[in-house]
Amino acid sequence: MLSRFLEMPLRVLDNCVTQVESSADFADLRNYVVPGRLQETHVLSCPGGSPSLLGKFQEKNGDLALFYCRESFVREYLFDDQALDEHTSRNSLPKEQAAILSKLRLINTRNRLTQALMQAIMVSQKEYLNFGNNLLLRPLTQAQISSRLISEADLSFVADPGRISRLIRRLSIILPNDQTVALGKLFPKARQIHCHAVSNVVDREKTMISKGVLAYPLPDEAIAAVLAQDHGIFVSRRTVANIRRDLAIPDSRRRGQRMNYLAATAKFSALLPLTLQTLRTEVPVHPGVYEIRTSLSSDMGGEWDERCALPHPHVIYIGSAGDLRKRLGDHLRGNSGNALLYRHITEGTARVRFQLIREDWRSAERELYHVFRETFGSPPLCNRMSP
Repeated sequence: MLSRFLEMPLRVLDNCVTQVESSADFADLRNYVVPGRLQETHVLSCPGGSPSLLGKFQEKNGDLALFYCRESFVREYLFDDQALDEHTSRNSLPKEQAAILSKLRLINTRNRLTQALMQAIMVSQKEYLNFGNNLLLRPLTQAQISSRLISEADLSFVADPGRISRLIRRLSIILPNDQTVALGKLFPKARQIHCHAVSNVVDREKTMISKGVLAYPLPDEAIAAVLAQDHGIFVSRRTVANIRRDLAIPDSRRRGQRMNYLAATAKFSALLPLTLQTLRTEVPVHPGVYEIRTSLSSDMGGEWDERCALPHPHVIYIGSAGDLRKRLGDHLRGNSGNALLYRHITEGTARVRFQLIREDWRSAERELYHVFRETFGSPPLCNRMSP
């Protein structure tokens, strides 16, 4: 019965508490049972939250605290056991009142276990709860939490791993940064921690290459060394390779090939605002190839986000012209016949960069377009056809 009660959805638990306390049988027991709240708990209404939402972590008096979404989640019933025993010795309890008492004790057990569990999690995963950074998660098992609760928490029942597993199965919380996470995420295995760390190293690698800090992507041996130095994670090259494959991250050679677009545009001009003033003063009346972006990122020409398969800030168009100033002026005035491109330009964030090509500029455009597709997996947003 307790196992089923621990698995009960929060909405059902809330209804159960409401129904019990509004029943006539509960009123008949008020001389022996007093409803209250668990000590050192806080409640803050969470309107519109997920049905699985237990509460939200936020700062209180300079420390982290969990604010539960409902009073029913922190409800505790105080029993006058002596008076209740005397009453039952004189008069046998009606079946309905006995059922009510059983439900009240189940509610107590569940809420006490929940509160003890959340207190233990706050100690074990405090840094992650404060900042929401996956790299701050610590390996944690339900067996470890169970041992801590059995030795430290003042519970009248055994908080074994099975009961903890049933309790957290459907629960979620909100972090101080307003990120909602499943409670099960706070029990990561070491392998999951290693996956977060490898992904972070590869993400940082892209930035370092775009800024010239690294010349080439890191091989697996180098990633393992970074994990040890920056994160205190000691794994072998083979483990890094296995994690990389699990995360669908290419090896260093293939990641290096994705840098081809940066190499192909190395001789391009600086990014310039796409305005009439820029065309008159900065863009010559000469043939060449050009690239239009939606915004300016950095002197290095930006970096890309592989999740959307486009550079960031987005390259939205690659083109060429015998007269760069005239062609870009056509784009700016909406006379190029590309409505989608014109719509992005009119937002006022478009930037352009170019390279002068004296001969065969159409072939240069075609080659740049194909390098872009090979590098990022799709054409620029506003290129309607292959050149």
